[in-house]
Amino acid sequence: MEDLSNIHYVAILGFCIALVFGFVGNKTHFCTMGAISDVVNMGARGRLGSWFLGIGIAIVGVQLLRSLGLVNLGESMYLSTQFLFLSYILGGFIFGIGMTLAAGCGQRNLVRVGGGNLKSLVVVIVLGVTAYMTLRGILALLRINYIYEANIELTDIGMTSQSLPQGISALTGIPDGTVLQTVVALIIGLGFIVYALKQQEFRTSFDNVLAGVTVGGCVLAAWFATGYLGQDDFDPVSPQGLTFVGPTGNTISYLMTFTGAQINFGIAVTFGMILGSFLYAIISGTFRIETFSNQSEMVSHLIGAVMMGFGGVLSFGCTIGQGVTGISTLAIGSFITLSMIVFGSALTMKVQYHMLDEKSFFGAVATGAAELLNPFHKD
Repeated sequence: MEDLSNIHYVAILGFCIALVFGFVGNKTHFCTMGAISDVVNMGARGRLGSWFLGIGIAIVGVQLLRSLGLVNLGESMYLSTQFLFLSYILGGFIFGIGMTLAAGCGQRNLVRVGGGNLKSLVVVIVLGVTAYMTLRGILALLRINYIYEANIELTDIGMTSQSLPQGISALTGIPDGTVLQTVVALIIGLGFIVYALKQQEFRTSFDNVLAGVTVGGCVLAAWFATGYLGQDDFDPVSPQGLTFVGPTGNTISYLMTFTGAQINFGIAVTFGMILGSFLYAIISGTFRIETFSNQSEMVSHLIGAVMMGFGGVLSFGCTIGQGVTGISTLAIGSFITLSMIVFGSALTMKVQYHMLDEKSFFGAVATGAAELLNPFHKD
């Protein structure tokens, strides 16, 4: 390991973390889109419990790392003083729609690729290309010149980051110190954990519990690997958790420009997710080649992949990148993004359901939105 640069060392750590995530993700069928679907369509909360347990573990663990001085969260992209509210709202909403049309978020599709699903391979490729176009290509012009223009500079109102404790401090006058940060982290983190443990469908499923612990643990491990183990004065790596949209785009670029490119943590995580899932599929005998069943399914997946690539970059993350990693920093933008991802996904499911009942598109949107905003609404 002495001959490895710090960047390569951190990439190896990321690969190993993702190897575990991919293996367990395949075994447990962890899927954030599936968790939302279970709640919307059946009222079941088992898989939602997995997601929420992962969020709770990540919040408590990451905030503990911060309080011990092991990770400087202020250097992460989530706590920027540029509060890009339109980006969070629009990007999260678009991503939520896209992951529903594509039958899963970026993380879930990477896991499916490892299991032999060629539909997900198409999704991952299109998602990655669109993400790269939004990061550095033609779609970056729309992102930077128009959507990013809707920005609140938080330093103008006396905030040095967009952390929730700082927001509370700005509104109430309570000093933003260790006590406030600890109290907020415990209330929110333990709140997610308690909610998960209250769900019988979650508690009685070993796979659901294993998935939640793995998700939270892997995000925590990623922050520790990049924010502490990988810190080097001469070869610095920015502290980061797990996210899958931007890194998928960078992975495609890396594969195409290999001789002139350098691997990084996110690219290694992408490879690790696929290989971990593949190993489980081979060991368990569940590896199966799966393709599109009809033209309509392919079109839906392609549209969803484009929307995830664009929306994921716009909102700085996905259901894991913002929904667990970002939330673990207590960034206000992450909470907004997560809520819009859930709303976009749930609304799309409602629209799909009502259109099966021969409603028009706009009629289905109106009915679905009314049902989500008012659970007691009757058609």
